[in-house]
Amino acid sequence: MTMRDKILLRKRSVIETINDQLKNIAQAEHSRHRSFGNLITNLVASLIAYSFQKKKPAIKFETTKSDQLTLFL
Repeated sequence: MTMRDKILLRKRSVIETINDQLKNIAQAEHSRHRSFGNLITNLVASLIAYSFQKKKPAIKFETTKSDQLTLFL
């Protein structure tokens, strides 16, 4: 497992919170769309609604490029 995956696994609660907000607040859930256009419209509208929220959970994750020798893969 890569270091990035290990860090994201620790942040799973934040990811689950974002998914919950998208489903409940922005109403991005499956509602048996009759066409692909309706699916995309519903998805884009819910992402726009989520982007207008004042306080959003976030993961602070930075990567740095270094010239050090990697010991563990």
